[in-house]
Amino acid sequence: MATESDLSCNGLIRRFGKTAAVDHISLDVPAGTFFSILGPSGCGKTTLLRLLAGFDKPDEGDIFIRGQRMNDVPPNKRPVNMVFQHLALFPTMTVGDNIGYGLKRRKVPAAERRKRIARVLEQVGLPGLEQRNPQELSGGQRQRVALARCLVLEPTLLLLDEPLGALDLKLREQMKVELKHLQKQFGTTFVYITHDQSEAMVMSDQVAVMKNGRFEQVAPPEELYREPATPFVAGFVGDNNRLSGEVVTLADNMADIRLDNGEVVRGRLAANGLSSGDRAELYVRPESLMFTGEALKDGFCAMQAKVLTTLFDGANSRVEAENGGQPVFARLPQDGTAPRLTTGAEIRLAWDPKLARVYGAGQS
Repeated sequence: MATESDLSCNGLIRRFGKTAAVDHISLDVPAGTFFSILGPSGCGKTTLLRLLAGFDKPDEGDIFIRGQRMNDVPPNKRPVNMVFQHLALFPTMTVGDNIGYGLKRRKVPAAERRKRIARVLEQVGLPGLEQRNPQELSGGQRQRVALARCLVLEPTLLLLDEPLGALDLKLREQMKVELKHLQKQFGTTFVYITHDQSEAMVMSDQVAVMKNGRFEQVAPPEELYREPATPFVAGFVGDNNRLSGEVVTLADNMADIRLDNGEVVRGRLAANGLSSGDRAELYVRPESLMFTGEALKDGFCAMQAKVLTTLFDGANSRVEAENGGQPVFARLPQDGTAPRLTTGAEIRLAWDPKLARVYGAGQS
């Protein structure tokens, strides 16, 4: 087993009765990277994290940390620390004692403890707060104390289980950026569990999208967004329009799809195996849709839609429309070129077919 990876797993399976909560998972996390596991509730991501931490054992497969097999190593002997959504700081201890708790258990001398506590507090942006009580701190500060308590132990891996879930929205947005900076600063490998695709996209070097115990795709955030491997990834990562229809023609890796209202549109094939007459689904991002008149840019395709409502959200404002009963969202341009839209108005939406992805209906 190569040691350039901080974490490697081969064929992990964890069953509960007849259900495989973790189903043939293999992964490889290079040293010093921010790796996120993204998926809906119940997909198996927390079970996987418990296997990595040693709180549970796989039925099959192996876990290696820096080349050392961990299957039979108890949690307290693994070079791993964990941050939970509920931070579990000791309320009767000072910030310094909370951070130094693990060092004390490892019998690190008091003078060395004080030095390392002061250094890690400086690194997480809370210098001089050793004597404060955690209850006197803001939610974001307590979050940083919980991170410092783990990072002071210099683990090979830091496992984070939805750590921002209890924070309010504005603080969560701020902490996403801070966590990314802290991970780069410390150089510790982070394995981060979340159901929030925005968290995973903003912070991660690599993201594994998980569904029903399996990884659908493992890729950098931009690749997941622009080149989703499956319809599930296309629908789960970012906003996407899904238009159903029938394949009319296939050529040069492109497919013409006749929508249920008779219009023919085009997109890029995401996978082989489609034939003329097959049912298919075309996914196109709201920001790829442009308002257009009769004239189309070279190579673009277009469809008619009826306005249902407009949704104001600053730079993310959009129009909700429908095409033959299928919902369609389009981003409203912010440069003053947006047409005046009224409920029931007909609009024409165009896109570059290279930006749309076509999958067979029922593909996973």
